[in-house]
Amino acid sequence: MCIRDREASVYVCKAHPAMGYDLLAAKVYRPRMFRSLRNDAMYRRGREILLVDGNPAGRETGHIERAMRQKTAFGMQSAHTSWLMHEFKAMEQLHAAGGDAPRPIHSAENAILMTYHGELGSPAPTMNAVSLDPEEADRVLRRVLHNVHLLLQRDLVHGDLSAYNILYWVPNGGPGEMTIIDFPQVVNLRGNPKAHFVLERDIERVCDYFRAQGLRCNPRTITDRLWRRHMGEIDPEDLAADLSRVEMALSDGD
Repeated sequence: MCIRDREASVYVCKAHPAMGYDLLAAKVYRPRMFRSLRNDAMYRRGREILLVDGNPAGRETGHIERAMRQKTAFGMQSAHTSWLMHEFKAMEQLHAAGGDAPRPIHSAENAILMTYHGELGSPAPTMNAVSLDPEEADRVLRRVLHNVHLLLQRDLVHGDLSAYNILYWVPNGGPGEMTIIDFPQVVNLRGNPKAHFVLERDIERVCDYFRAQGLRCNPRTITDRLWRRHMGEIDPEDLAADLSRVEMALSDGD
């Protein structure tokens, strides 16, 4: 089975028993996906160029950057690989921190192998196709914000977070599960001057969906509190009070 979206084709694969999973997902990128990305420089600012092994280009950086500027075949492939590896490493960090991301298993120049979410023949849908009752919507929103916080702790901002990049499904006999996907536009918080703008845009898009589910939330206040807490502008002794302000932002309208 193959699932197609705007950037890649995702193939559902039967896993070897030694992997510990029944199914895996192989995300194969379209060759020109990152070449046509709007405002791509905004996301790349402050990010290292990563090689196919996930390591920084190091002494090769200057050579690769020249090739990228000249739009040679090598330069374009190097840029493509770097985007893909930033996605792999962001998923790896969030999953290792206990967040709700697929576990990335292996990568190549044009593909990522990761855990599959859903059932055979019934992949988990993206949240834009799902309606939630207010109680479940409240629980899921708080979980999404927890994942945003985990990324911030690692100096990362998702960069393209919305209901289109969050999976939600209800396994048989279990509670609803959400999974955040699609990380190639991940932003380096410390090295990118647009990081606050990107974070606020992510929170605004998330709140757009949850407001449609009957919740009230103030994206600017949520962004401000998350940002200030991470940047150390809030005294640790005031964290309890700050958490209550975030709680208020989840119930206040604009």
